[in-house]
Amino acid sequence: MRLYPTRRAIALMAVGAAPALGVALVAPGLWTAAAAWIVLAIGLMLADALMAASPRGLDLAMAAPRVVGVGRPETARLTAAFAKGGPREIELAVGVNARLTAVPDRQIVRTHEGRAEADVRLDPVRRGEGLIEGLWARWQGPLGLVWLQRHEPALPPLAITPDVAGVKDQALRLFARDAPLGAKPLTDAGEGSDFHALKEFQTGMDLGDIDWKQSARHAKLIGREYRTERNHHILLALDTGRLMSAPTAGLPRIDRAINGALLLAFVSLRMGDRVGLFAFDSRPRLASGLTSGSAAFPLLQRMCAQVDYSTEETNFTLGLTALAGRLDRRAMVVVFTDFADATSAELMIENVARLMRTHLVLFVVFRDEELDGLVTRAPETPDDVSRAVIAERLVRQREGVIGRLKRLGAQIVDAPGEGLGPALLNGYLDVKRRGLV
Repeated sequence: MRLYPTRRAIALMAVGAAPALGVALVAPGLWTAAAAWIVLAIGLMLADALMAASPRGLDLAMAAPRVVGVGRPETARLTAAFAKGGPREIELAVGVNARLTAVPDRQIVRTHEGRAEADVRLDPVRRGEGLIEGLWARWQGPLGLVWLQRHEPALPPLAITPDVAGVKDQALRLFARDAPLGAKPLTDAGEGSDFHALKEFQTGMDLGDIDWKQSARHAKLIGREYRTERNHHILLALDTGRLMSAPTAGLPRIDRAINGALLLAFVSLRMGDRVGLFAFDSRPRLASGLTSGSAAFPLLQRMCAQVDYSTEETNFTLGLTALAGRLDRRAMVVVFTDFADATSAELMIENVARLMRTHLVLFVVFRDEELDGLVTRAPETPDDVSRAVIAERLVRQREGVIGRLKRLGAQIVDAPGEGLGPALLNGYLDVKRRGLV
């Protein structure tokens, strides 16, 4: 418990100090009268502290979730309850570590029957272990001369994981079907390049799917029906180097990449493909075997939670060579990365080209909306002109790298951070529809 004066108490001491000092100077024999004012002020402060509610009778607690997804705010309830009596209002505060933000971190709440409650929004900004480092409550005595403060030590840590709830929300929309009598199994007929059956041609079918020989034999149009091919190998390769820790749309690029990778993994597993995970920066950091079935998704989720933020430069030669050595048959390799200079881009292109001799590469890059804004914004000062010229050069360099990757045969997903998930799924489904794997 802490006890300290309020501004009112300090003002009270200051108001009486000058007259008391004057009396002491004019009549030194009355110096005790000067000290009497200070004693009176201290006495009033002690009386105020005694009349205030005892901090020992305060129960200060916070109800917060134990697991939160990065980028997905959660609400925690902060409660202060006095065993007897209590002030009319109380100030509550919460302290968190750098992986969380608390909004608001300090607020004044009125009490009702000795109890005060307040909601605090916890915003997870980085994966890892989020800590609520302490809870504080303070209130004034009836005279408003002293603050009484109570502090509760750190609460159990919160696990900040990839935003799996958001991933599942997005993915389940793809599988939603109107089913008045219950859920229907997802049909996969009509997609992909795996021949399924012949059926009478119907409006809306592709003219290229007409089987002319069978149509001539039956004297009516007969079309070929296809189904989605299954058991493809999908490898999610995450670049975790320094550039991927830079933020985009309020979250680090690596967190955006992980959310997109988990969304693609969820959908791929549901569609019968086998999915694996690989992470690298200056060297390989994490690798999983290929897994199948919806039950494998929690394993990929736990492995993604282990991917840490890195300050090291990405070694594309070592990372992609190690990745290629783990693949024993043709696969679709989804590479999540970023680049900032011509040298790193050249090394990346060289190694991606080697990988594409055997495998299909789906290349995921983040559109830099800040650079695009600098290019399109009307300049107002000479510095704005310099920034726009440099930004345009970087944008052109980036477009040149993407163009070279396209000419090599790589499939490109170029999207802003917030729209990465849907764009990635569209790219994946397009690859399956065209039978490129």
